[in-house]
Amino acid sequence: MVCQFPASIAAADSDAAARGYRFLTETAVLPSDFHQSTFDALWTVWPEPLRGEAEKASRQQRREMAFERYGLTTRPGDDMGKPLQYVVNSDGDWTMNCFSCHGGTVYGKPAPGAPNNRFALQTLTEEIGKAKLGLGLLPGRMELGAMFIPLGTTNGTTNAVVFGMGLMNGRDERLNLVARRPRFFTHHDMDAPPWWHFHKRPNIYIDGFAAKGHRGLMQFTLVPENGPDFYREHEKDFEDVFAYLSSLRAPVYEGSVDRELADQGRAVFLANCSECHGTYGVGSDYPNRRVPIKEIGTDPVRLNALTVEGRRKYARSWFAHAGEPDQQETVINPDGYVAPPLDGVWASAPYFHNGSVPTLWDVLNPQRRPTVWRPISTDMDPQKIGLTVEVVAGVPEDETDVAVKRSYFDTRKFGKSNRGHDFPDVLSESEKRQVLEYLKTL
Repeated sequence: MVCQFPASIAAADSDAAARGYRFLTETAVLPSDFHQSTFDALWTVWPEPLRGEAEKASRQQRREMAFERYGLTTRPGDDMGKPLQYVVNSDGDWTMNCFSCHGGTVYGKPAPGAPNNRFALQTLTEEIGKAKLGLGLLPGRMELGAMFIPLGTTNGTTNAVVFGMGLMNGRDERLNLVARRPRFFTHHDMDAPPWWHFHKRPNIYIDGFAAKGHRGLMQFTLVPENGPDFYREHEKDFEDVFAYLSSLRAPVYEGSVDRELADQGRAVFLANCSECHGTYGVGSDYPNRRVPIKEIGTDPVRLNALTVEGRRKYARSWFAHAGEPDQQETVINPDGYVAPPLDGVWASAPYFHNGSVPTLWDVLNPQRRPTVWRPISTDMDPQKIGLTVEVVAGVPEDETDVAVKRSYFDTRKFGKSNRGHDFPDVLSESEKRQVLEYLKTL
């Protein structure tokens, strides 16, 4: 197994980062989702003609077809063939890890820390349930949980914020289990941010309401099986995970760059974009600026879905070190979204917090963004810089394969608007081309 970290990371931090990666990929902190035998049987519940193709294929070919269908990848530098997105133990038990959302590809090349823009969690969960039924097995926690909390309506996005709110609803501030009625939540899909931004950002989440810390990374392990002692016992492990995330840096664009055009774009960017997104290169600076929703104009559902009450409960919790000398400052009522750093922005398509915009060209041309689109290749669109997509009038009504239907992104749906961030409208067409070229260099 190969884990490479930037030369600027100190040796001790590098050791901790390596331990953090191993912990994420080798230690199950949740109950198992399914067994290898169930995964091997998935093809039996696929729709035709895919099922017929799988029936004629070898076991390895079926595995590759399953990885492709659900947005799974192998682990870079590891020839064992295990999925990056799941811990698989010696007994063949598969358990989801953080890389399910944060371990995707950079245009087809597996990249830990890249947003998994192809993850089909809802489809995988549904089809695992069907495969278990065919094997005479009872449904697991994911299949049962999906009956109450939808997992994601579009491939590459998940209902992640609500997962956390739902799990925290069954705990008090000291993480003790408590009996409470299930609550209604505003379900909405989110696009996972790239982990290579972690080292720059002092706060986490698109609204930046929570201060960054290793404890905050543990929220998604709040299943009933993990009592309060679990969090104290694994705190050192998540300090290592924190070190791993802090070690990640954006990939470098390897395609051709028109340096003269990019230099012109840098000047345009500094004059128009750097106030929110920061500066890059020597003397770089990230302002961590929260832009009011009335100013940014992007989809407000995420901002409103997490209530003041929920944020206040987090502020009083063990995750925020409440009552301790290093207690964190939590923003109870943020008024907008934090403009992210743009390191490696070319590699983290699609864009906006809900993943509604497929390319950087579309970000720079607000009035020409596609309404309904779907990726048709893992290759980068070399002209628009982002996903290679087809634009359609709507999701085909006669499509019967749910995995294909969920590959379409319909920006007319709740929480999926691609409107807002109209700031590029002040730029000329030539200035937009210059900025687009400059963004390749970040």
